[in-house]
Amino acid sequence: MELTTVWFALIAILWIGYFTLEGFDFGVGILLPVLAKDEQEKRVLYNTIGPLWDGNEVWVLTAGGATFAAFPEWYATLFSGFFLPLLLILVALIVRNLAFDYRGKKDSAVWRANWDKAAIVGSFLPALLWGVAFANIVAGVPMKANPGGHGVLFDGNLFTLLNPFGLLGGLVTLSLFTTHGAMFVALKTDGEIRHRARALSVKLGLVTAVLAVIFLVWTVAKDGWNLMPIVLFALAAVALLAAIFMATKGREGWAFIGTFATIALAVAGLFWVLFPAVMPASNDAALSLMAGHNPAQGISAASSQYTLTVMTWVAVIFTPIVLIYQAWTYWVFRKRIATHHIPAVDVPEGLSV
Repeated sequence: MELTTVWFALIAILWIGYFTLEGFDFGVGILLPVLAKDEQEKRVLYNTIGPLWDGNEVWVLTAGGATFAAFPEWYATLFSGFFLPLLLILVALIVRNLAFDYRGKKDSAVWRANWDKAAIVGSFLPALLWGVAFANIVAGVPMKANPGGHGVLFDGNLFTLLNPFGLLGGLVTLSLFTTHGAMFVALKTDGEIRHRARALSVKLGLVTAVLAVIFLVWTVAKDGWNLMPIVLFALAAVALLAAIFMATKGREGWAFIGTFATIALAVAGLFWVLFPAVMPASNDAALSLMAGHNPAQGISAASSQYTLTVMTWVAVIFTPIVLIYQAWTYWVFRKRIATHHIPAVDVPEGLSV
């Protein structure tokens, strides 16, 4: 197997890790105004992801770095062509992270309410825009030759990306991450908020199932009904239905594993549809960026063999260390959280939390 194929698969795994882990972070943030009825319940929700969210974001940083090193042409075209939506995602993530860190710095209901809004918006936008971006990458976007004579450029703007297929992809990730977050809250909390989250996860899961089936059928139709993506997408649908069923039975652990598997299988299917391209051109196949070095397929986006070899050794050495550390973190913070674990907050008369 060529190293270009290996690194394409590794980047797919990094994105799977990011969406399965950061996905429930986004869901918890989005559900703040729905699941939390008072300040103590808000703090319960924040504490479910407090020890985890920054570690989860490492996956997207690693995915971006791996893309830059393994497929520099893909990185350059993607970040220049999708500059505005990626900038919006970056700003949203920064604002969201600030909310996590600064919400408790001041004993003020207004201060906390404003940071709550920042956390909600900072979770909502990435959950939506990641889906829009990936749907467009898989479907292909218009490209043009670089006037500078090297590589290709995205030949469009933000409105080019806001097409029906892209928007549907955004709605799927938004609803799926929100469902994933509700499952996580049900798994990590106890008391009323646990039952509230579990009931909501079933309703959200049913909406997600409808949107996901439409999107995945549309995707395989664009791909020419190839067998492997159909199998992966079908397994993703089964996993989602199993998660909903387990939630109705109060089996939150299995329900969360179900939405985790749904995201993993769906993202794997999207990368399978994409390969051997890394960024297909919708207007001219000759302008597509490819994972391999075969000029007959399109323009190679890959680094040299030497670069990929060095990267492979670095990945072999350090990836197990990162995985062991993150697994240890999840084990340490595995217990449920309830309102009786949260100290009461005195709120001045006339103010609400």
